[in-house]
Amino acid sequence: QVQLVESGGGSVQAGESLRLSCATSERTFSSHVIGWFRQAPGKEREFVAAISRSGGRTDSADSVKGRFTISRDNTKNTVYLQMNSLTPEDTAVYFCAATPDYYGPRRRANDFTYWGQGTQVTVSS
Repeated sequence: QVQLVESGGGSVQAGESLRLSCATSERTFSSHVIGWFRQAPGKEREFVAAISRSGGRTDSADSVKGRFTISRDNTKNTVYLQMNSLTPEDTAVYFCAATPDYYGPRRRANDFTYWGQGTQVTVSS
C-alpha cells in the first residue's frame, strides 16, 4: 500500500504561483508513475500532469501547458507540481496518484492505483 500525502495548496490571487508536493515513505516510489489530477466543484476529476518513473518523460493537459511543470526527486520520494500564472479556472482540489503498472506518463485516472487525500487550491481574481 502506497500512502501519498499532498501539500502546498492554498489561496492565491490570479497570476501568482504555488508549488504542490506529493510525498511518500514508500521505498519503491521510483518504481511508480505519478500523476496529478484535479476536481472542481460540480465537475469530474480531470488529468493535469504525469511523470514517468525516472522523471525523464512528462505529459500535461493542454489547459496547463506552459504554466504547470511536473518534476520528481526520487531521492526524496517526492513529486512536485509547479503552478505559475494561476487563474480562477485552476481552482480545485488537487490529487496525486501513483501506479506501479506502467513506465511512462498516464492520463487516465483508472490507470492509477493509489491516491492521496487532495489539497485545495483556490485562485481569486
